[in-house]
Amino acid sequence: MGFLDTEREALDALLPGLDATLAGHSLAELERPGGPAVAAFREAGGAALLVPAQNTGIGADPLQAVRLQRAVGARCPSLAVATTMHHFSVASLVETAKHGAGFEWMLLEAIVGKRMLLASGFSEGRTGQSILRPTIRAERRGGDVVLNGSKKPCSLAHSMDLLTASVVMTDDSGTPRLAVAIVPADTPGLSVRPFWRSTVLAGAESDEVVLEDVTLDAQMVVLTDVGADSVLDALHISGFLWFELLMTAGYLGTASALVERVLRHGRAPATVRAELVTDVNAAMLAVEAVARTMRESQVWGEPLLVDALMARYAAQDAIARTTRTALETLGGMSFITSDEGTYLASAAAGLSFHPPSRQGMAESLCAALNGEPLHVG
Repeated sequence: MGFLDTEREALDALLPGLDATLAGHSLAELERPGGPAVAAFREAGGAALLVPAQNTGIGADPLQAVRLQRAVGARCPSLAVATTMHHFSVASLVETAKHGAGFEWMLLEAIVGKRMLLASGFSEGRTGQSILRPTIRAERRGGDVVLNGSKKPCSLAHSMDLLTASVVMTDDSGTPRLAVAIVPADTPGLSVRPFWRSTVLAGAESDEVVLEDVTLDAQMVVLTDVGADSVLDALHISGFLWFELLMTAGYLGTASALVERVLRHGRAPATVRAELVTDVNAAMLAVEAVARTMRESQVWGEPLLVDALMARYAAQDAIARTTRTALETLGGMSFITSDEGTYLASAAAGLSFHPPSRQGMAESLCAALNGEPLHVG
């Protein structure tokens, strides 16, 4: 079994043809804004990956999903980032359906049938603000719900068919509740503004999505039984688990693409090559361990999220070590003749910028390991 064979077999089994299509383009083509990667993902049926089989989806389990995502990250880092947000939105919708009235299941089947891509307007936080508190405001006006606010960056901003956004809205008794708003991309008042200025991961379409008096039928806003001030509940834990594992696997794939170049180069000492492979594969094994537990357990609790966060932060360290060593091993001529190596190293570093940050979670993780509730903010 060769390096990345397991992951590419998972990708071929679940989304046949996507790996070959991505491999047929240069990295520069795939990573540019408007490149072919997102369209290839849609064509391969990737929208259905986490939609349950009973809703006509592929129904990939967590272990299959993280392996697939590593393979995607090794071919196209931007696609791994963008599709993680789609998969996260779908997984959140599946969890929301447990609290809803049935409309969500019809929507899931529409996502499969129409190959719809979902952008995520779930809060990722701003400096000094909890990432559990939505940034998009919802207001009842008669039988409608009106949304105002923005999400930036928002991956798949230009290719999305739907925006799924977390909002706080009062229920019939006047109690604030967490809700999920489902906004078609062509809804009046929704617009996209330039935001992402870096050339790194530009193919993820991470621009700003703005909602200005966006009016929705009330059935497009699904109230959950989660209170607005809840710290961690089933919806949050599920969302965080999928987000952390899929994002980590994707970035490990990007670092693995750089390691793969060292292996193909063949001139590095065997000790160096073995060290690189060991580092990225060990980090992936930690991700897979959490994914297996998700697959086998009916209840996902805080301890599992603690494990996911530790796997993610360990992966950040492994990525930093392996990309630095791989670039040095490939040498100056590789640096001079192609910018692929430096691009992959820069792209892989992006994992450290996603919430929740290690620094921000350090005290909470230590407290959780001492038996206290986990706080994510």
